[in-house]
Amino acid sequence: MAGLAPARILVVKLRYVGDVLLAMPVLSRLREGFPKAHLAMMVNPGTDGVVRGHPALDDVLVVERGNPARQWRFARELRARRYDLVIDLTDSDRSAVLSWLTGAPVRLGYNSEDRWRGRLYSRIVEADRFGMHQVRYHLKATEALGLTGPPPAPALVVSQEARSAADRLLKEAGIDASRPLVCLHPGARWWFKSWPGERFAALADRVQTETSAQVLFLGGEQERIAAGRIAQSMQTPFRSLVARTGLQELGAVLERAALMVSNDNGPMHMAAALRVPVIGLFGPSDPTVWGPWGDGHRTFYKGLDCRVCFHPDCFRGEENCMKLIPLDEVWGAVRERLQTWVE
Repeated sequence: MAGLAPARILVVKLRYVGDVLLAMPVLSRLREGFPKAHLAMMVNPGTDGVVRGHPALDDVLVVERGNPARQWRFARELRARRYDLVIDLTDSDRSAVLSWLTGAPVRLGYNSEDRWRGRLYSRIVEADRFGMHQVRYHLKATEALGLTGPPPAPALVVSQEARSAADRLLKEAGIDASRPLVCLHPGARWWFKSWPGERFAALADRVQTETSAQVLFLGGEQERIAAGRIAQSMQTPFRSLVARTGLQELGAVLERAALMVSNDNGPMHMAAALRVPVIGLFGPSDPTVWGPWGDGHRTFYKGLDCRVCFHPDCFRGEENCMKLIPLDEVWGAVRERLQTWVE
């Protein structure tokens, strides 16, 4: 698409926090390629906290859900913005319809399932979403526009207000600012993507017994019950900000961490975007596709073919792939990372 010089660009990613972060290199590449264009991104409610403040963006749109009248008004306002290039990174029917409703003359999108939505784009982006890392997969859309080069890294901008809030939260949680901080996130969107809670508890005890580091558990409201069980299993102090941070405050907390140990989830990608070393625990999702982007990370993955049962359940039941990741292996990786602070 040589010669294209769009004045108004919209990038669409209607997925979860981690998916949005892994799409952000597209913003950096578009800004490099079209420095004078007005660049906006449309995301789902609850994910905009990792988008706002990105240096490439001029605007963030949060898609309307629920009330049909509000959705229709949103669609009309979207069309009135007169975008001339829309890049839909979502690969879904809903996002394809919204892309079409913009009326943009150039609409790029993915259609991995070869569905009817392909007719709503002016061009289909050819890419295997299971054959490459998601960062490279998303950047295939910019390559279709003739924009190439080394992949930009995902970026997360943390506000000063969030940092001030994090200072207060960390103090309330009993975190000593003079000691290294290890963040543990035991949550995942589906139970079969979660490492057993008792292993997180045992790992936290080892960190706090055999190193000078302190452990802080993170998570949302959905991790509250799991965090309570972990606390009951621990022999050393349990410190937690579970269900106490928004995305921006969570980012500000992660900025302080020496290490993040996490299941495959959005906060894992937030840590990686903040250049915090990550130890990622993977089961049904392949880290070569979904792993933390960048250098200095470590992932554990036993390579079972879980795609056939990825959602909504697991035919292996309680003998799921996450249980195949031994505590000793993860502790060895943590100990190696924290060797400066091993007591």
